[in-house]
Amino acid sequence: MKKILVLLFTFIVFYSCETPSTEKQDKAEVIAVLRAQEKAWSKHDIEGYMQGYWKSDSLKFYGSSGKITYGWDKTFSNYKKNYPTPDHTGTLKFKVNDITKIQDESYYVMGEYHLTRKVGNANGVFLIIFKKINGEWKVVADLTP
Repeated sequence: MKKILVLLFTFIVFYSCETPSTEKQDKAEVIAVLRAQEKAWSKHDIEGYMQGYWKSDSLKFYGSSGKITYGWDKTFSNYKKNYPTPDHTGTLKFKVNDITKIQDESYYVMGEYHLTRKVGNANGVFLIIFKKINGEWKVVADLTP
């Protein structure tokens, strides 16, 4: 009987530690990534901002040029080129309007970005796709015209 109780207790502890996350938890974690990106961007830490993106050649960024940029390195390079100084990055604020589950461990996020900066403010909309990769939420595709 004692062995059965020990096995049952072990199973309960193991199972409670392995329960899948809820959509509410997932959404909170995705928003946390966006908030970390806001902070990094606003400090002109573009590499820190890029930590929210999937570091892969398969990352897709579809911007205002109408061309798809493939890969983390190219996306990072483009950000550095287009936002060379703190006056260009300014202060970033995201407004999340919708987070929708696509499938397990994948969500799309629709929202607005607001850049307050010395070289002129910039505002727009975005649609990004997050996927949980190796336990971390990462942007795998970004449509920011």
